[in-house]
Amino acid sequence: MCFSITVRLQPSLHRAIEAIPEGKWTPIPYWQDGGADVAEIAYAPFGQECEARLIVRRVRPTPGTQLALFTNYSYHAFITDREGEMLEMEADHRRHAEVENVIRDLKYGVGLNHLPSGRFAANGAWLVLNVIAHNLARWVERIGLGPETRLTTRTLRRRLLCLPGRLTRSARKWTLHLPRDWPWASAFLAILRRLHALPPPLAA
Repeated sequence: MCFSITVRLQPSLHRAIEAIPEGKWTPIPYWQDGGADVAEIAYAPFGQECEARLIVRRVRPTPGTQLALFTNYSYHAFITDREGEMLEMEADHRRHAEVENVIRDLKYGVGLNHLPSGRFAANGAWLVLNVIAHNLARWVERIGLGPETRLTTRTLRRRLLCLPGRLTRSARKWTLHLPRDWPWASAFLAILRRLHALPPPLAA
């Protein structure tokens, strides 16, 4: 059995990471040029004598954000005893973290943490409905807002779905009146335009 565990960046570990020579950092693909690098050092976790691999990813803050005012990089580190190339290990661990983010979004975005019954079949049906709702939210986000946008389901619901509105009918035409000065109006209308532009599904 092998392990790959995210570590908390305590001050001593943070200092060790910041002491990594600049030449040991390897750039990785990122949405902004030079935005992320990976390095590896030996590390003895939990005060043990045996050393493990400490693989660290550093990421530059998004330009113009508050974080960029106070730090040059944010660090994400994990320890592992697995064998393999450093960049492959880092990418694999990051994929695992993405799975955990999906589980968290299912629990707190669409209600997976509120299983309704003591019956396995009922909870199984609840899980299926949660996954369908989650996938529909991701579909709306990716197609409507573009693949570069990342919103949790809770944020998507709060900004674009759960909003007060007024539906009126005049001359046999329905009109949806959205809130005045609503900050997400342009994003909502952009999603509608992109979804309306999708071709109809082909007949089976």
